[in-house]
This record gives sequence, C-alpha cells and structure tokens, in this order.
Amino acid sequence: MDVLRTPDDRFAGLPDFPFAPHYQNIPSGDGSELRLHYLDEGPSDAPETLLCMHGEPSWCFLYRHMIPVLTGAGHRVLAPDLIGFGRSDKPTPRSEYTYARHVAWLTAWLTSLDLQNLTLVCQDWGGLLGLRLVAAMPERFRRVVVANTFLPTGESSPGAAFLAWQKFSQEVETFPTGVIINGGCTTELSADVMAGYDAPFPDESFKEGARQFPLLVPTSLDDPESAPNRAAWEVLEQFDRPFLTAFSDQDAITAGGDTAFQARVAGTKDQPHTTIEGGGHFLQEDRGPELARVVNDFIARTPA
Repeated sequence: MDVLRTPDDRFAGLPDFPFAPHYQNIPSGDGSELRLHYLDEGPSDAPETLLCMHGEPSWCFLYRHMIPVLTGAGHRVLAPDLIGFGRSDKPTPRSEYTYARHVAWLTAWLTSLDLQNLTLVCQDWGGLLGLRLVAAMPERFRRVVVANTFLPTGESSPGAAFLAWQKFSQEVETFPTGVIINGGCTTELSADVMAGYDAPFPDESFKEGARQFPLLVPTSLDDPESAPNRAAWEVLEQFDRPFLTAFSDQDAITAGGDTAFQARVAGTKDQPHTTIEGGGHFLQEDRGPELARVVNDFIARTPA
C-alpha cells in the first residue's frame, strides 16, 4: 500500500498539547509496516493504565484536557492515533481501510507493547474498535468506560443523525475536519484548536481514512463486520468486570446508547452510570476535565 506521513512541523505549537510523541511499527497487512503514533503519559509503573481511544475525525489531541487530570491521580495514560489519523501513517487509497484492518492494527500495537490491566476509555469509533479489543482479549482489561459510542451490528437503523452525517461525509468537496469537530461540540472552539484538528491533514489526500470511516459502520446484516460485532456482543454480555457509561446529554448521534450497554453488559450492574451535562458528541472537548474526574472516581471505586 502507499502511505502518507504528515510532516512533523504540522504539529508544532499546538495549544495545550505539550506531550511527547511515541511510535510503534506494526504490520500493515500486506507485508509492509505502518508507524502508529501514541501518547504515553504518567509513570510507566503506575498501578493503573488507561487506554484512551479517539474516534472520527479526531486524534489524540482530543484528550489533551483529560490527560493532566488522569495523570494527576497517579495513572499512566496511553492515547493512540488510529491509522489514518493524527501523527499515525495514512494509507492510500481509501480501499486500504476496513473495519477488520483497524481492529488488526490496534491489536498489533496493543500486543506489541504487551499492555495489561487496562481501563478502556472510548468515544465514537474509539468504542467501535476498543470494544472489539475487549471482546477479543478480555483478560487484558480491568474496566471499561464508554462515552458517546455504540457497537452496531446492522440489525437496526443507526438513526437519522448518523445517516445525515454519512451522506455529508461522502458528498462534501473539502472534508472540513476542524469545522466538523466544532459542529459536534456545544462550546465554540477557538481558531487555534480547530487548526489543531486540521493539523494531521495538509490536504485532501491525507483524509482517505477520515472519508472512509463513515462507510465502515455496519448498517445491515450483510455488512462484513456485522457477524464479528454480534460475536463481540456475546462476549461483552458476559464481561463482568466494572463497565461504566458516561454519555453526554447533547449528542444526537449516540443518544440512548448508554441504556443499551446497561441492559446487556454484565459489568454495568450496580455501577454509578452518569450523564454529563452540557456536552456534545465530542464531550472530551466540552467537558474533558469533568469526564476525567468521572474516570478517576470510577477507578477509585473499583480497585483491582
């Protein structure tokens, strides 16, 4: 596959983002390698390790206001950039991106670092991918926090808001990353923050992964990932480790998804599920420190 790599100078001087980059080479799936970028903050020997996963079309920049609160509680925080996003490599053309490949790429990264005893914090596609990791390797996870995400199987409609977003993502001439993030927030993002979300994509050729993601969400039983997601649900239904929902109250795309998790996942029983007020789809932007405190309290309440 052909691979693009965003120049480093695109990431210089980003607001509130003092974090050092880390890289791991992983198999691409065609015999070559891809470079996956991740943040690794806090003590490497911390008792608790958090895996914070972003979605579409953001990158680990989304967690910049949460990381200091999480590391301030003594935790180690890892936040990868999905392949096609952030400082990670960006294969081209769009056909190189599949749901299964995203799962394989993340699995290769996680196992190459031999990450154990994890608390997953996930939103948007971070949930669609992170929950597949939990289902495939439940022994590596102590806890899960899901926020504004879902695990679709194609058995029901994803909803009008998602279908409108899917249509927009394919038809818009210039994919306006920063504008999209801003539109998914309840707060108005500053120009420099919007530029931070645009930073990984110098031009449209770098956005193949971002363009493709909306088409990879299973919307029918014929989708190739419908069966794997149904199998993942079977594992999650039996997953009895602590599992918390922390959805925001102003996200039209995933509204109601928290109750689906609470009804089906064993580990949700008797947990302090919360609704974070004033947050849009990207609640890490709107209410990042608040979500981080929810995570910290959850960990303190459910010691290993």
